[in-house]
Amino acid sequence: WSGISPTIFGAVFESTLTAKRRRGGGMHYTSPENIHRAIDPLFLEGLKADLAELLKDPKGNAGALKKFQARLASLTFLDPACGSGNFLTETYISLRRLENEILRALDPTGQIKMIFSEGEDPVKVSIKQFFGIEIDGFAVAVARTALWIAEAKMMAETRDISRDLSRDVLPLKSYPNIVQGNALRMDWRELVPAPSFIMGNPPFVGYSLQSREQKEDMLSVWIDGQGRPYPSAGKIDYVTAWYMKAAQIMQGTPARAAFVSTNSIAQGEQPAAIWRPLTERFGVHIDFAWRTFRWNSETKGKDMAHVHVVIIGFSHGPERPHAPRLFDVQKDGSVIETPAKNINGYLMDAPNVFIDARQKPLCDVPILQNGGKPTDGGHLIMTQEERDELLKAEPQAAPFIRPFMMGKDFIDRRPRHCLWLVGASPDLLGRCRRVMERVAAVREFRLASKKEATRQKADTPTLFDEVRECASDYVAIPKVSSESRRYVPMDWLSRDIIAGDKLFMLEDAGLYHFGVLMSDVHMAWMRVVAGRLETRYSYSNTIVYNNFVWPAPTDDQKAKIEAAAQTILDARALYPRSTLAALYDDLRMPVELRKAHRANDVAVRAAYGFTKDMSEADVVGALMEMWREMAGG
Repeated sequence: WSGISPTIFGAVFESTLTAKRRRGGGMHYTSPENIHRAIDPLFLEGLKADLAELLKDPKGNAGALKKFQARLASLTFLDPACGSGNFLTETYISLRRLENEILRALDPTGQIKMIFSEGEDPVKVSIKQFFGIEIDGFAVAVARTALWIAEAKMMAETRDISRDLSRDVLPLKSYPNIVQGNALRMDWRELVPAPSFIMGNPPFVGYSLQSREQKEDMLSVWIDGQGRPYPSAGKIDYVTAWYMKAAQIMQGTPARAAFVSTNSIAQGEQPAAIWRPLTERFGVHIDFAWRTFRWNSETKGKDMAHVHVVIIGFSHGPERPHAPRLFDVQKDGSVIETPAKNINGYLMDAPNVFIDARQKPLCDVPILQNGGKPTDGGHLIMTQEERDELLKAEPQAAPFIRPFMMGKDFIDRRPRHCLWLVGASPDLLGRCRRVMERVAAVREFRLASKKEATRQKADTPTLFDEVRECASDYVAIPKVSSESRRYVPMDWLSRDIIAGDKLFMLEDAGLYHFGVLMSDVHMAWMRVVAGRLETRYSYSNTIVYNNFVWPAPTDDQKAKIEAAAQTILDARALYPRSTLAALYDDLRMPVELRKAHRANDVAVRAAYGFTKDMSEADVVGALMEMWREMAGG
């Protein structure tokens, strides 16, 4: 048994679960590498540093070494979503290895019992210090077994240090420290009154995927000082309930916590909903954070393909264990650590700002509005072939047909069309049998809806559910764009083109607006505050655009931005048959277009007073400072 890695039990347990069960329970078990990304900056690095200092003179520090050993034995660890126990077993092994270093230093000869009192156990660190809560009964049994195996493994390593040390680990003893239950419905202090560290990998379940029971869990945890659920409790991820519970239990204590979490909690509307109560009500601050990286799990499969996570370490009170630290995993797997002054809910080195949805832009710029929403069952929308077939049969329907684009149509330049019957003559409609068949199908589709609002729209089957069109040409912005693109593609569209609800429409925009929006400054802002659809950027008018702080350029600076914006359009025009998807593929982007964007980036940065060598993080930090001054957030 001592030759077996206890964390293998996590992989064994995962193999018993179907993909559906993993998704429903948010069960993604943690590799040792990712466990150490959480526990090392949380406490292990500090313990190692303290021990290294003592080991510089082990003979002179013998008493201090024994005190340090007692300190290790006094720490308590809670994983309130422990699964198969990987966090607990890896932490136990790490502490025992520190203890073994102490024993080796106290007596290099291996006669370790001579250093301790008669009958005293030289091994102080115990699995009794480790506590866990898990809702799955089988996982509880696996976690308990994994800890026993870890204990046997570490005793074998200790015997290699001391020839005269023996301790029977068999028969296995049962400890009540890992319990089965719903952690969100339990008082963690009944299991461990004052944990030193709270850690783990709580369930990954987005707010739109939560079961009824999980939604009720959220409402039971995310409650304000008057016992009422926060209005945002139904719009944040399930994992955040563990943050709230941890914030409550660490009040008035030196406890610290770190959780692996879905990266969506640091994007879009969620950071404000999560960190405003945690900071303002509970005084919680972020001590370290691993920004978005791809999940590495023992489980392979489609359900794991798009999981991206963050790790956030946090504590309560004025004293921090160390200066705030940010970690970034590079494409080659290397890690860059950056010291920070303050880490906010967006995991940026910036003030604690809470960017809520705004209905109007913060600055004096054109309104960005949604495209129209058909809610038609596809009956008002046509492919090129369907359009041609309809016009061949009913040429009199030509006035009713308009070009139509959703976000993907726009990026791929794929022609589609729609029936646009705003102000259509009933007499002419009556002479278009095929058009009326489509209208009748729209009515039936809406009547069959479970939503009352949609059923009411069955009274107007000739119209889109939401009717929107521009009186002039407009800049189109897709709501969803690949995260692999450096720039979200934007372009002018003719007023004749009807935008669907996956496109935003910016009417009355000029080259200046286009240039700023297509700059790396705006893209850096978008990458931090936008939400995500899977891993793709989910652009928003209320969060991204309306909260964006525009520059205050001089006339000369504005003219340079306009000239640079026109150069971008000119570079695109050199490739008239290329789609925006092709033009903005990072590997295929034409040299002329890349050069035009770089010139535009320089012009826009100059208008802000930003230098060329400022990183994206620096740019967003500066924008957040500006946002706080303007919005008072």
